[in-house]
Amino acid sequence: MIIKNYGRFWEREAVNWGAGGLGNKGHLRGYFKSKSKPVDFRDQIGIYVLYDRDLRPVYVGQAGNGNARLFDRLKHHETDHLWNRWLHFSWFGFRGVNAGSKKLSNHDKITKIFRERGSDLLNQMEGILIGAAEPILNKQGSKWGKAEEYHQDIDDHLQLPTLQYLATKLEQIQKPDRQIEIEHRAQLRFISGDDHALRHFL
Repeated sequence: MIIKNYGRFWEREAVNWGAGGLGNKGHLRGYFKSKSKPVDFRDQIGIYVLYDRDLRPVYVGQAGNGNARLFDRLKHHETDHLWNRWLHFSWFGFRGVNAGSKKLSNHDKITKIFRERGSDLLNQMEGILIGAAEPILNKQGSKWGKAEEYHQDIDDHLQLPTLQYLATKLEQIQKPDRQIEIEHRAQLRFISGDDHALRHFL
């Protein structure tokens, strides 16, 4: 099998691109199951697709046919002529994941000669096209076989706020205004009571 794993419609804004230096080079981590250890796919080789905000494919590229791996290719598109054209990406990788170390296999190199049955190769080619483009008339999904889909692992500081978080923040912002309103109403009641006492006195 050529395609060992893949990730679909990952978010550009949720990628840790790093801040320079040896301690923060960024990563491209994904997880196979919710509680499994994340795998860093920064050095993956294969094919990737860039999408605009409407998830329309705008660019298809290769990673690994040279020195640049998946992370480097994507980071290059952060500043090249495509910088404002894409918000999501999918990738389809040749390098498998070692079960023990959860690192990419060094056995699956770009120079490796893959031997595939024609039927398996057809399924994988079809799988890439369906997985990348999601044609609306394709009711049947991709026939990946043993290829594993990985979901994007997002650092805590890059997580998008949930609706509950936004509701809590909104309540905190509105609380001073509500307190002012309560105090204002109390003053009105006090003034109204004084007027009543004054009219009774007169």
